[in-house]
Amino acid sequence: MTDDLAANYARAYGTRVGFGARPALIMIDFCQGYFDPACDLYAGVEDALASALRVRAAARAAGVPVILTNVVYHPTAIDGGRFYEKAAPLRYFLKGNPMGGWPAGLVPEEDELVVSKQYPSAFFGTSLASTLTALGVDSVLLTGLTTSGCVRATCVDAMSHGFRTAVIAEACGDRHQAPHDANLFDMNAKYADVVGEGDALAFLATLKR
Repeated sequence: MTDDLAANYARAYGTRVGFGARPALIMIDFCQGYFDPACDLYAGVEDALASALRVRAAARAAGVPVILTNVVYHPTAIDGGRFYEKAAPLRYFLKGNPMGGWPAGLVPEEDELVVSKQYPSAFFGTSLASTLTALGVDSVLLTGLTTSGCVRATCVDAMSHGFRTAVIAEACGDRHQAPHDANLFDMNAKYADVVGEGDALAFLATLKR
């Protein structure tokens, strides 16, 4: 096909599902390794974290649950499976490695849930779906790292579990612009609404605590 990409996809995709009535904010894998230039995980995603922190402040002001995820492996990596085998930088997430800690500016609050995982999706092998359901949540706002990896995997699973899903573009990041853009495009076409930070903040401002 030689036609324009947007026009091509518009013939089949482009439906918007909108925000839900009872959202939760999920902050995916904002770990120190992505922010330390000495680490091979470094991705230059400081702007994504700054955006996510602004969204988090608005979510907290609106009484929206905030859930953070991280990746933590047993010191022997016995729980890492094929993902650990394939992705060499996951060695930084062995329990106790400072690269797996929270970056400057992000410390979980006492009323925020931390979900530790071993695989890309925040839903796989965790109680996240059950927790959200028990809280009466009908939708999720996704921020995090990386767009092409754990954000995308969480997005697909969130939709598959029945949650309206919005991915906040500026609050997600990747180690290269091309996979970031491509995955935002694909998620927006098939699995979620990709929205701007401004739209997310405006929506959160409409919610009553």
